[in-house]
Amino acid sequence: CSQLGTTSIICSPAPEVPSIEQAYSKHSDSITVEFTEVSGATSYILRAQSGDFFSETMVRSSPGTVVQLQPYTDYKLSVMSVNSGGRSQPSYPIEARTVVMAPKLNTTSPDNSTILVTWPPVKNGILYMLCIIRSGSSSRIKLNTTDTTVTFDGLEPGTTYCIKGTAWDSEGRAGDDLTVCQITRPPSPDVTFVQVTLGRSLGIAVYWVLVQGGENYMAWTTNGQNCTSTVNSYCYIIPVECGQNHSVAVVAYNSAGPSDPSQPAEYITYPCPPENIWVAEPVAGNCSVVWDDVPLVEHYVAFIKRDDGTEKSCNTTGTTCPFSCMCGYTYLTTVFPYNQAGSSPYAQVRNYTTIPCCPQDVTIKLVSTETLEVMWPSVKGAELYETTAAQTNDVIHCNDTAPVCALSDLRCNTAYSVTVTPCSELRGCNRTCAPHTHETAPCAPEILTMTQTNNSTFTILFTTPNNPKTNYTITAFGRYGTHTCQSRNNSCQLTQLPCGSTYEVIGVATTTVGRSLPGFSKTLETGPCCPTYVNVTQVTQAMTNVTWSSGSGARSYVTTLTSSRGHAKCHTLDNHCLMGCITCGTNYSVNLEAISSTGHKSECKYRGFSSSACCPTSVKLYRRANNSLRVYWRSLGALMQNHTVELNGTAADYTCIAAAGSKYCDIQEETCGDVYTVVVAPVGQNGIKVNFCQPRRYSVLCPGSNAGMGKHPLNYKLHIV
Repeated sequence: CSQLGTTSIICSPAPEVPSIEQAYSKHSDSITVEFTEVSGATSYILRAQSGDFFSETMVRSSPGTVVQLQPYTDYKLSVMSVNSGGRSQPSYPIEARTVVMAPKLNTTSPDNSTILVTWPPVKNGILYMLCIIRSGSSSRIKLNTTDTTVTFDGLEPGTTYCIKGTAWDSEGRAGDDLTVCQITRPPSPDVTFVQVTLGRSLGIAVYWVLVQGGENYMAWTTNGQNCTSTVNSYCYIIPVECGQNHSVAVVAYNSAGPSDPSQPAEYITYPCPPENIWVAEPVAGNCSVVWDDVPLVEHYVAFIKRDDGTEKSCNTTGTTCPFSCMCGYTYLTTVFPYNQAGSSPYAQVRNYTTIPCCPQDVTIKLVSTETLEVMWPSVKGAELYETTAAQTNDVIHCNDTAPVCALSDLRCNTAYSVTVTPCSELRGCNRTCAPHTHETAPCAPEILTMTQTNNSTFTILFTTPNNPKTNYTITAFGRYGTHTCQSRNNSCQLTQLPCGSTYEVIGVATTTVGRSLPGFSKTLETGPCCPTYVNVTQVTQAMTNVTWSSGSGARSYVTTLTSSRGHAKCHTLDNHCLMGCITCGTNYSVNLEAISSTGHKSECKYRGFSSSACCPTSVKLYRRANNSLRVYWRSLGALMQNHTVELNGTAADYTCIAAAGSKYCDIQEETCGDVYTVVVAPVGQNGIKVNFCQPRRYSVLCPGSNAGMGKHPLNYKLHIV
């Protein structure tokens, strides 16, 4: 039903009942139903029932098929139509039976022309029909039987056949069919060629003709070896034994099984090499290669190769080959047996070394003061070398296979007689080799004393423990350079050593043989460097400030100003010093002593210093009748100094220059009754006024005043007297 608006409802009637026209089964698990279609139906429902089994299948139209049924089973079938109004009543039912199952065929190929087909009996099946078709052909053979076994013979080898089987029930209805394919076994291949191959190991290559239906192949030898191939018409059997005579056959395989073996092919392998080969030398220089006899051999070829490349061979049916052998050579000997298959692919090689010869070109090199390195070319046939020195009671210093030896822990400045003896395990040692002489390095000198002869020169005294022709080198190693001196005596001088430096002094002896080890070092310290400049500045008439640059290596300084009237001295760690006891107008010599942290001293002299002229004393100020002021003083020291006079008052400032030798200076006053600060200072020859003379303060009254004129010290309050 469907609703129209809010009150109207329309209902559609169910469709009419359809009728079944027929039902039949073509497969053992389904039944197809043909029925009449009715108008208004949108789909149909097929209903199947059998005992407890019940199913409904929705279909769109006729015919429809019901699936998932049991083989050879009766079912009651009906159909219903369906639309939006629902489903109709079921149609009048009819009965139908499913057909029997197909036989489950099992196939095998017992030989290359037969296929055997077997299957288990099919329930409710009374007759079986088999149809066989060759792959790639349209011809077929049909066979009806009630048995469960059929053999198809006379087939082509290595060919695929497809067999379809169908079971029939008692009503003569054909059931399901099943098709299986089976290939027959391949035909026997033919062996075309067998070849013995060479490589790391002996083997044979087997060749055959590919056959129809053959998927892979296997070659078998009569001694149980095999090889396989899937794509090629050959394979390799590796390894095989030497000196063997066998046959090989090939079998082809496919999924059906193996073919019959091919006809066997005979083959023979190369002969085996002799197990034992040795060299006999009954007389020195006459040798023979000897070996054990080998079966299945027609003849032997022996090769004797000397280590310098010389080669000899001999062809014999026996087991001996003579040759001439020399001392110091290694001989490589081998024997190849031959038969109709050829020679053995490999052979044992035997080394034989004659008694070693004495080594030539023996070189002895000094590698350290007490070690000699002895080297020589390798000697042919030598397995071991003994190295001895006569001066060490022929003790064996080296017993080694290498052509080198180090004789260590020897005495310096000593000649040694060294002998190298080659040895071999079989032939022993050659004791006839001549010795070789070499000297060790000189002994190291010992520094005894180091004496400084001037600021930059030191005399070094040392021991001379070697022969008189030995050169001695004394070297001073410092931070900023190296200095050396040489001598054959027991002393030499190191010169131009810079100040303020520390050196490690080492002595080394040298001869034509080599250099000694460095002797024990001693420390040499030069005096500290003098400052590059010294400045003397006068602070007061009796004090000076002395400054100087740093001197390399100096830790403290002693500065001295010296004159005929006395001297001043200062000892300090700084680069400046304030010094008293200075006399004005005096020439001083300037000396400085730089002292290192270890007490080494350097005397330094500099340009002299002249103290300033003396400040005048008894400075007085007078008023004269002509309204002028006179400044009077008393000079100290030389009277050849100009003087400058400065009067600084509250109302006016005055300056007067007095010539050398003058003791007063007159100044015309402009304003009377002032208080003046008076400074009288000498002027040096360089025109520079002495700036440390002390000022004096005076109070001067105007003319007619009954008060006197008095002198007052600086910084005191003035009083009018």
